[in-house]
Amino acid sequence: MKIFLNLFAQNLLVRLCVSSRYRECRHLPDLFPSLARASARRAGASARRAGALARHAGALARRAGVLARRASEDSPARTPTPLQRFSMRDCPASRPVMRQRWSRLLFLHWPVDPEWIRSRLPAGLHVDLFDNRGWLGVVPFAMERVHPVGLPPLPWISWFLELNVRTYVHDDAGRPGVWFFSLDCNQPLAVEVARRFFHLPYYHARIHAACEDGQTIYTSQRRGSKNKSTFRYRSPVRAEPVPEHSLEWFLVERYLLFTTDRIGQIRSGRVHHTPYRIEVADCAEWSLEPIIEDGFGCIQGPPASMLVAEPVDVRIFPLV
Repeated sequence: MKIFLNLFAQNLLVRLCVSSRYRECRHLPDLFPSLARASARRAGASARRAGALARHAGALARRAGVLARRASEDSPARTPTPLQRFSMRDCPASRPVMRQRWSRLLFLHWPVDPEWIRSRLPAGLHVDLFDNRGWLGVVPFAMERVHPVGLPPLPWISWFLELNVRTYVHDDAGRPGVWFFSLDCNQPLAVEVARRFFHLPYYHARIHAACEDGQTIYTSQRRGSKNKSTFRYRSPVRAEPVPEHSLEWFLVERYLLFTTDRIGQIRSGRVHHTPYRIEVADCAEWSLEPIIEDGFGCIQGPPASMLVAEPVDVRIFPLV
């Protein structure tokens, strides 16, 4: 009898425990959605905090960019020293990416108010002055044997014509160089490569150069423009080295170009060639049309400087 009572008591205790566990477990399905909703609320709060932090970081980055631009504008930039100008002639230690030859070179230049140029430059670049004036140039010429290093020049592709509108600048460190407002070219492949890899303002154009009675007759018409530019000039016959520190030296002895990439960062690229041999140009016809197309309709009158130069073999180095 005692054994029976013990077994009955144990069985009753087990039933009570099972019943109690069952009553607790019945509420688990209601508990899981509550936990899920709480987790979702916590995740949403974390996402909102992360979004707020990202917006704050973006605002700080924009503020830093504004302060950097203001600092660049407010801090005095170093003007190029004679040593810096001469050092640009040195060949860079890095490996060139392209080789080419420049010929039929004509340099036409007009003095301009520096403010006309300064308003067109990105922050970090400054007008390079000669006699307290900025200078605007038009340079038509021929590109020959253009090819990447390690590959030969190709017929039809490696010979073409180019006309650029340019000015002269220096960066905050005082490095002197060239800033291009436009580069018109009659080789479509060259236009696309220069736009993509060198971030330069190249334009498709119809350009033709012919020789007649010892003169080069050079015509150019940018795609979409109704006006044609014509230049008629003779090649140099008594070319001499450029006198150092002269206006001619300031205008043509340039071995560094500046440009901006897709995010507005200033990039620079070096070229190297033997110093130019030049003479005053016998230029019977010239045009202001390229300058006018680039927004400088205020320029009038003949160029203050007209020069021709002998051909040079050029090495092109990558942008940095």
